[in-house]
Amino acid sequence: MTSGFFGGDPGGLPRREGSEPGGAVSQLPPAPFDARPEPYDAVLTPVRAAMADLRLRVPGVRGSVLAGVDGLLITYDLGPETEPHDLAALAATTFGLGRQVSLVLGQSPFRDATMRNEGGYFTVYAVNGSTLLAVLGSDGLNVARLHLEARPTCQHLATLIH
Repeated sequence: MTSGFFGGDPGGLPRREGSEPGGAVSQLPPAPFDARPEPYDAVLTPVRAAMADLRLRVPGVRGSVLAGVDGLLITYDLGPETEPHDLAALAATTFGLGRQVSLVLGQSPFRDATMRNEGGYFTVYAVNGSTLLAVLGSDGLNVARLHLEARPTCQHLATLIH
């Protein structure tokens, strides 16, 4: 008998329909195609409002995510074309690299990092020691304006999530 991820461990994870040995059907329904957990806890309503306000104040901001430094999504303000969990993971990766650069160069703790690609911008801000705000921007984004608006937004978010 095999066990683990691919094996038939009876104490393991539930199986999808049609994956039981011998063709038996499991108890789990198939996952919907566009299943996305939506972190819309009422406690996060003012957080999402602050994120939406940033998007509305700065032309070119396509949306943002609030994530832990571990890459886990807290909440988001994005359109359906962008996967918030991916941005949360990218924010944590960017934070890790920025933190390492700060340590090696003997500079202060990570504050923010901006990456520019052909299609736009990705900026990560430290909200506090454990939380990040990642902002996705279009190619026409005024980054200086984003920094002017996002830093006070991060301070406000820090008070909301304390």
